Formats: sequence, structure tokens, C-alpha cells
Amino acid sequence: MNDILALFLGIGTILIFATVVGFILKIKTKQPNPMINNLNARIYAWWVMVAIIGVAFWFGNTAVVALFLLVSALALREFITITPTNQNDYYALLFAFYVVLPVQYIFVFAKWYGMFSIFIPVYVFLLLPILSSLQADVKNFLGRCAKTQWGVMISIYCISCVPALLMLQIEGFEGKNMLLIAFLIIVVQISDVLQYVFGKLFGKHKIAPALSPSKTIEGFALGTLSASLVGGCLWWITPFAFWQAIVISLILTLLGFLGGLVMSAIKRDKGVKDWGYMIEGHGGILDRFDSVCFAAPIFFHIVRFWWA
Repeated sequence: MNDILALFLGIGTILIFATVVGFILKIKTKQPNPMINNLNARIYAWWVMVAIIGVAFWFGNTAVVALFLLVSALALREFITITPTNQNDYYALLFAFYVVLPVQYIFVFAKWYGMFSIFIPVYVFLLLPILSSLQADVKNFLGRCAKTQWGVMISIYCISCVPALLMLQIEGFEGKNMLLIAFLIIVVQISDVLQYVFGKLFGKHKIAPALSPSKTIEGFALGTLSASLVGGCLWWITPFAFWQAIVISLILTLLGFLGGLVMSAIKRDKGVKDWGYMIEGHGGILDRFDSVCFAAPIFFHIVRFWWA
């Protein structure tokens, strides 16, 4: 608990500094500046998110699992809203929301790794098309099934890998697994932030203009390297050595970046800018967790294979 408290005090200090800087920039800028306004909106949203996660950490593992169950539910709702199916997929969607979602998190809470790891990728992936096929509607059947399957995979399975870190038993790290969740989220989120900042300051070459016009090669390179060093400096909250924390952080930042591109491709295909409007300055839940979705499963299995 002392390590968690020290970590959140450090995060709070950084946010206070960022808030002061944002306030000064807003005062000194005579004309409205979209970049500064966006930055201040993001800082405010980070305060809210850090507070929510901090409260969940304070109340313990059950609260953390419940929080991410809610995140998964909201993320799945956003995904299905942006990628609509039709009325003949009603039972598949009903099954996803009211069976798959709670059952997956029951496995997380019960620390049942076997069922947690195969329930969605095997059983649910096979059952969802069966439920849709029973309606005998063949129009765009493959596309509709893919939307439901990937909505469940990204919104439930991938996000559930974050609280699943609590189930790992690591020698010499007992009772500190929440710090692994903090490490994952901090590294991935700080990478997104630094890529954005460095891209605005030094970006000249677009890395994927058709998918994410704001991402640049300069921002990507400087952001991932800087975030990896930040992750290395956080080795003390993990069971990793300093160099291991850097390597793992680099993997997380790369996966987060690529995951962001995939999720941006889906949005561009559907003609929308954000997944939702729940978080001011950040869009929807999936706009904040797109990078985490792709990094979390790999991080979970790296830690489980090498340390648990």
C-alpha cells in the first residue's frame, strides 16, 4: 500500500504541474488556441480517471474488477453503436452483454486462468455465429458476425486482461499486483501523451495519414522511446529489473501504437472521429483504452510466463 500511495502522490504532483502549466498557457494566449484547449480538457479528464482508479485501488481487488467490468460494458456499447448489426443479431448481442460479459469477469474474480483464457477466444467465438445463424438471415452474415466477435474480443477479453493481472502469483511480489495494473496503464497512456506532444512540437512526416492524421514519425519515435524510459524508471513498482522494465515498456508502447491504428481504421471506416463523447477531451471509453486493449493481453501473458 505504501508503494501505491507513493505512486499516486507522484502522479498527483505531475498532474498539478500540468494543470498549472495549462492554466498559464491559457492566460498568456490572447486568441483561442485549439491545442491548448484540448490539452487542458485532457488534463481535466486525467484528473477524473486517476481519481476513479485511485478509489478502486483503495477499496481493493473486488472494486478493481468491478471497475473494469463497467469499462468493458461501456466499451462494448460504444463498439456496437459504431459498428451496428441488425435485428437478427439480437440474441447474439443479448448473449454478449448479459452472459459473456459477467461470466468473463467471474472467471477473473475467481482467478480461474484456464476458463478466463479460452472462454471468449474459443467457446464464445463459435457460439456467437451460431446464435446469429438461427435467425436465417444471410445478408452480410460474415460481416455481422465479425463485428460482434471483435466487439467482444476487444471490449471484454482484452480489457479483462487488465484486472486479470490480480490473479498472478509472483514470488516476492505478493499483495502488490495492483502495481502491475498501474504500470501497464501509465506506460501506455504516457506513450500516447508523449507521442501527441512530440508530434505537435517536432512532427513533420505523417506515419499513417489515412488512419490517424495527427500521428507522425517523429512523435512516434520520441514518444515510444521516452515512454520506455519512463517505464524503466518505474521498475521499483514491478517484479522486473530496470532493463526488463524498459524492454517490456517498449513492447507495450509499440503494441499500444499499433492498436491505436487498428481502432482508428475502424473509426475511419465508419466515418466517425471518436468512439463516443463520455470523456471530455478524450472521446469515449475506447478512445482512451484502444492502446491498452492491444497491450494488456500481451503484458498479462509475458508476466505470467516469465514471472508468475
